[in-house]
Amino acid sequence: MVHSKVQAVTERIKRRSEETRAAYLAQVERAHIEGRATTHLSCGNLAHAVAASPESDKQLIASGRGPNLGIVNAYNDMLSAHQPYGAYPAKLKEAAARNGATAQVAGGVPAMCDGVTQGRAGMELSLFSRDVIAMSTAIALSHDVFEGAMFLGICDKIVPGLVIGALSFGHLPSIFVPAGPMPTGLSNAEKVRIRQLYAEGKVGRSELLEAESASYHSAGTCTFYGTANSNQMLVEIMGLQLPGSSFVNPGTELREALNEAAVAQLVKITEPSCHTSVAKILTEKAFVNGVVGLLSTGGSTNHTLHLIAMARAAGIQLTWQDMADLSEVVPLLCHVYPNGTADINHFAAAGGMQFLMRELRSARLLHDDVHTVLGDSGLDPYCQDPFLKEDGAGVVWKPTPEESGDTSVIRPASDPFSGHGGLQLLEGNLGRSVIKVSAVKSEHLKVKAPAIVLHNQDDLLKRFKAGELERDFVAVVRFQGPRANGMPELHKLTPTLGVLQDRGFKVALVTDGRMSGASGKVPAAIHMSPEALEGGAIAKVHEGDMIELDSEAGVLQVMVDEAEFNAREPAQCDLTESARGTGRELFANMRAIASGAESGASILY
Repeated sequence: MVHSKVQAVTERIKRRSEETRAAYLAQVERAHIEGRATTHLSCGNLAHAVAASPESDKQLIASGRGPNLGIVNAYNDMLSAHQPYGAYPAKLKEAAARNGATAQVAGGVPAMCDGVTQGRAGMELSLFSRDVIAMSTAIALSHDVFEGAMFLGICDKIVPGLVIGALSFGHLPSIFVPAGPMPTGLSNAEKVRIRQLYAEGKVGRSELLEAESASYHSAGTCTFYGTANSNQMLVEIMGLQLPGSSFVNPGTELREALNEAAVAQLVKITEPSCHTSVAKILTEKAFVNGVVGLLSTGGSTNHTLHLIAMARAAGIQLTWQDMADLSEVVPLLCHVYPNGTADINHFAAAGGMQFLMRELRSARLLHDDVHTVLGDSGLDPYCQDPFLKEDGAGVVWKPTPEESGDTSVIRPASDPFSGHGGLQLLEGNLGRSVIKVSAVKSEHLKVKAPAIVLHNQDDLLKRFKAGELERDFVAVVRFQGPRANGMPELHKLTPTLGVLQDRGFKVALVTDGRMSGASGKVPAAIHMSPEALEGGAIAKVHEGDMIELDSEAGVLQVMVDEAEFNAREPAQCDLTESARGTGRELFANMRAIASGAESGASILY
């Protein structure tokens, strides 16, 4: 029996979602086709679909004897995490053939790197790229010639976008096929040290570039526990990936064997006897499991947006309050940078997802009665580690070790790093926001200081360089919400705020924008809702107002007389600079209709 709080939150979500979930499942049922999809095509449709296929594939597809699998690929070779995907389609097609199936690249989706666009104009397109990816996925699968789908994507907005798109084709069995993290490079602690020295002007650009290049040095996902690796945790704990497949390095024999096994498993679940669709996997219970995973690992705050949008695509209404209530009973079991010094490779070596899921199950914090890409076997297989078979031909799964390989990285549920989850909901007269507390030291969880008010992050950096910030303050950076400028990440502020914190000042950030999943040690109340452009209270804050941020009590407030504060006119901001250039003019309609942060900051719902 699952924990009473987890059960109560799940039941509340079900009641709230009753109508929307029923409508979604009815849509899925209407889309389901008995038999092979291609047998319902006209001869002209079918001829176009297979015109460029090998003759053997043409015959198999036309006969309907084996499933035709669609590959939706987020490949580009500028994004290190996705570079391995260039070689995947050919190998996946070969694996499909060995399993009596065919596979075609249904389409590609964009994949931008937040590491490249951080602090630049392109970052203002980043969040909206999630919804573009969802729509691109729908276009790829709209040819309606597939019995199953494989999704190749890892990074920040890509996986949420692919999931949303996949849910529009919820009748299809589908599987995510990861590429894995790059090997460990320069330690995260050393990287942060060099960044802060650069912010202080104590080292130059050449030293900074050397450190950054030693950190991000090869194909594969960046090794910190940001949004990309939080994505991998989520799709595994929610059952969309094979057990133990998330954090196996690119180019290894085990990685290749797992990819082949993913194809074989997808072929299996397309068969009528064990047909397992995306809609059957992504239920209310699966999304609760995802939130539990996020909280227990101190995952990326971006998922307080993405999970809500993904759930909505399945007709499920998930809220920040659901996450906050679960955080009360879900312990923090992992310390992976920015929550600690270890990287994702250390996490995997210390026990990884298998140890984590076993501990969460033992604490009755995960729903076990769920479908996954393995069918209706629940989560027991997800507590086993993958190994190459002795002859090298395939994968075998074995029970994960009973004890953590490194308790400084991952701990049992009986001895957590904290009794509460890594994310916290903040409320008060400024509205509602979220904060990542798992990376903040206890002495910084409470900050009470005067506000400095800014309308872009560059202004804070200018004031720092001018020596104006050698004091306690709360930086209020507003007009950074979805409708203002696309809700960019403000990670560029992290080194500067970190320097001031290390100098002994009490500093914090309050913003209606986002922070990178790599952000951590400075308390940051982000995703302020309502946003400033929509008349949110953050627009009424004046320079010098006393702000109280109390992560432990869940309080964020401006300490101004209520009548005086309510009488203030909201500030205005000239957003012309964010309206054009770097393609931003093409996204004007998205900014105009985007929902608020609490609704997933989406144009789709």
